[in-house]
Amino acid sequence: MPVLESLFRAFASLSLLAGTTTTSTLTSWLVIGGSFLFAFLAVFWASLIIWTWRDIRSRSQDMVLQIAATLLVTVFFVGGLFIYLILRPRQTLAELYERQLEEESLLAEMTERPTCPTCHYRVEPDFQVCPSCGTKLRRPCPRCEHLLELKWNVCPYCAYGSGGDGRPAPRQSARTMPAGERG
Repeated sequence: MPVLESLFRAFASLSLLAGTTTTSTLTSWLVIGGSFLFAFLAVFWASLIIWTWRDIRSRSQDMVLQIAATLLVTVFFVGGLFIYLILRPRQTLAELYERQLEEESLLAEMTERPTCPTCHYRVEPDFQVCPSCGTKLRRPCPRCEHLLELKWNVCPYCAYGSGGDGRPAPRQSARTMPAGERG
């Protein structure tokens, strides 16, 4: 406090030397300070409105929401800004787009490469067994050596196992055999 008193006395003595009264000088300084404060607040208010408009446009395409958010800050000033910051969408449209691209990329990568049914290790399409757990994934065709899925009974490449090439077809059970062929 002594520093403020000494500054005020120095200011008062300068104003007396200049031929003006202390109160009129103080009043003029208060008017100048108040004008600067008002100008600062007006610029700050306008910048908040512009920032809010730009921010909501980057987060939503809904024009009603854009106008409502901007009016909220325009009417309620800093309080409206806090309300807007609480209610605004979390991500910008660009961030949402990037996240969707990442998800699509991961999904495409997962569907591109097959995995082992036992341990879910990524395997190549030409693997016969899983290198991680040893589960049999495919078997080679006895005739053409193409890899076949384990559940296939006929080779789609050379028709081995179909019965039309001189080799017997896979054995049928007694239930599916015609009545005249049962022994």
